[in-house]
Amino acid sequence: MTAWRTERDALGEVRVPADALYGAQTQRAVENFPLSGLRLPRAFIWALGNIKAAAAEVNRDLGRLPADFAAAIVQAAEEVASGQWDDHFPVDVFQTGSGTSTNMNANEVIANRATVLLGGAPGEYRVHPNDHVNLGQSSNDVIPSALHLSAYHLSATVLLPGLQRLETALRRKAAAVGEVVKTGRTHLMDAMPITVGQELGGWAHQISEGTRRLQAAQTRLAELALGGTAVGTGVNAPPEFGKRVAQRLTERTGYPLRETDNHFAAQSSLDAATAFSGELRALATALLKIANDLRWMNSGPLAGLGEIRLPALQPGSSIMPGKVNPVIPEAVMMACVQVQGHDLTLALANQHGNFQLNVMLPVAAHNLLSAIRLLGRAAAVLAEKTVEGFQLNAKRIAEPLARNPILVTALAPRIGYDKASAIAKRAYAEQRPILEVAAEMTDIPLDELRRLLDPRGLTE
Repeated sequence: MTAWRTERDALGEVRVPADALYGAQTQRAVENFPLSGLRLPRAFIWALGNIKAAAAEVNRDLGRLPADFAAAIVQAAEEVASGQWDDHFPVDVFQTGSGTSTNMNANEVIANRATVLLGGAPGEYRVHPNDHVNLGQSSNDVIPSALHLSAYHLSATVLLPGLQRLETALRRKAAAVGEVVKTGRTHLMDAMPITVGQELGGWAHQISEGTRRLQAAQTRLAELALGGTAVGTGVNAPPEFGKRVAQRLTERTGYPLRETDNHFAAQSSLDAATAFSGELRALATALLKIANDLRWMNSGPLAGLGEIRLPALQPGSSIMPGKVNPVIPEAVMMACVQVQGHDLTLALANQHGNFQLNVMLPVAAHNLLSAIRLLGRAAAVLAEKTVEGFQLNAKRIAEPLARNPILVTALAPRIGYDKASAIAKRAYAEQRPILEVAAEMTDIPLDELRRLLDPRGLTE
């Protein structure tokens, strides 16, 4: 049976599990918000831990916190950041819109752990959650700052490396097989020829440009609301507090963090996070296009396009023996759809910046961080398990290319659109190479026809 201890807060007595590092306010939140079972992501707890450690160091330097208290808080906060006490962060994502429950969860865990480090026991609060751990802070500036810091961190460690791996894989594959000429397609129908390198190069450029736009949007995530406290005026915090905490966080993380230029905007809006999410959405649509193209190119093996063979990773059917499906492109496509759903949630959440506070901070953090991680992992997996390993089916690519009646487009400037159309129609109906039919229906010398209709030349 669970052993309990009794704590008190402003509303009265609360029973808390005896071995819990959290306290009364966290317990109330556990009881009040049994909605989803979802907790804020690890990256968010990492950010909270770092913020609390940096704040303790600044408060110590400003003479507002005893050195031994500061040392204990810093150690406890660093343990929180490292994930040592993740089991003591049980608050649901769907909670009070300011994220106060999560901020107090962090304050209580750090206060109790610091109390233990100073020789006390959980619940004694030699180090107080509000008076010491939360000194110079409010949930209203801590939670937006944690959202920005965690999103910046997850982008730097998961998203951008995943995108870089995919771009590199595409460019390497293009270099290896890029000279192969294939039939281009518009409207899913045969069109003029392109090289495989041109096709893959287009995909790589989409990833490169999407990455560039993300990095531009990421710079705004480096702006932190710390120092604004309750409503943006900085009440109960020294004027230099936000700037100094941002500097400490830069030293801790290596990221170019800075205090926001306007605390009222930083605490009442999610504009920077929403803009970043919009770039995630745009990149997700590009990634979905690439994954879907790979799926189509792999279709078959007999009745589809069959231009490439994706790595066989697992049986594809519970009833059809021997069937192998494009499982990675399909998984990536679903991830991209989910990212677009996350973006819609961010946009809707940003609309609820009521007066001096946005009141959908936890759900915004959950969705933004989920999208960042998901898109980064999807890009890396697509690179590793699809792009790096697919093989060209050269014979399947060459056969339709030689008979492609759309090659007659190259003759249109010489013989006119209507005559070229008639040649294409006949070649298609008789299933003959366009070169043969054009030789019969025009007076263009055969050598010149070969030059004009050369698929390689038409890609240049």
